[in-house]
Amino acid sequence: MAESVHIVCPNCHATNRVDRSRLDEAKCGNCKQPLFSGHPVALGARSFDRHIRANGIPVVVDFWAAWCGPCRMMAPAYEQAASRLEPQVRLAKLDTEAAPEIAARYAIRGIPTIIAFRDGREVARQTGAITDPAALADWIRSHT
Repeated sequence: MAESVHIVCPNCHATNRVDRSRLDEAKCGNCKQPLFSGHPVALGARSFDRHIRANGIPVVVDFWAAWCGPCRMMAPAYEQAASRLEPQVRLAKLDTEAAPEIAARYAIRGIPTIIAFRDGREVARQTGAITDPAALADWIRSHT
């Protein structure tokens, strides 16, 4: 019997039950879009909690801001990590300027900050940019 897992759609934020062996090709039952695109998912105040709590796979969130130089330096490595690690891990980004209440809830004091979540709980945190794609992917793998 195949194991199923809940995956939140990056487009419409509906929760989907997907056979773990078919994650690579899974589409949302609601909007019919692919559940994984190889790119980080942009989260906001309305979608953040749903993705953190309802996803059956680990979720790693990059807390960033557009004015932050180190955030911009890390963005290409984070993008590459998403293409390497999906569908085993969901990578997401949260603009701390657009959702300051979420940043405050997680006591984000410096950006970029990367937080790994599993089953809705924080399991690891890294403050400061990791610009090497392989090192970033290794950090994510070791904490998820």
